[in-house]
Amino acid sequence: MNHRPFEDWLLDDQPLTPEQNRDLQTHLRTCTTCAAIAESNLALHSARKVTPAAGFIDRFQLRLAEQRKAARVRQTIGTLIFVIGGLGLLVWLAGPIVQEALRSPAEWITTAVSYFLFVLTSIQALNEVALVLLHIMPNLVSPLGWLMVISVFGGLGLMWIVSIARWTRPPQGV
Repeated sequence: MNHRPFEDWLLDDQPLTPEQNRDLQTHLRTCTTCAAIAESNLALHSARKVTPAAGFIDRFQLRLAEQRKAARVRQTIGTLIFVIGGLGLLVWLAGPIVQEALRSPAEWITTAVSYFLFVLTSIQALNEVALVLLHIMPNLVSPLGWLMVISVFGGLGLMWIVSIARWTRPPQGV
């Protein structure tokens, strides 16, 4: 049974046509879910409305302003840490190259080529180490051990995702 139009009619505060009202009353006699919605809606409309305590709006706006200010401070600090860290990494990586570039072009070219070769040979060495480990590790660790390792990494990943979700969500409440 399609409850959608009846639920919309019950929850909207729009007046119904006589035909819609007749269909709704017929449906309410047979559907307990929609009858419960109608009863809850009637109870909500008949409930006494209470005005908020004095100064509520001021306190709410003050707390909202404080939360926005704290969010701006956190964002500014995070941006500064990111920028300073990136600049530090850039200086650390480019520092030797800049020093050599200030000496002479021949030394700069020699340093750049040696740095490139160092990076290339390091990547090749790491590749060979990874291939050796891929051939050796399956025989060293039992299937139960692999299951435990995968479970630990899965749990750590889940904790990481939950903590990111928790810390990035703005605080709720008044």
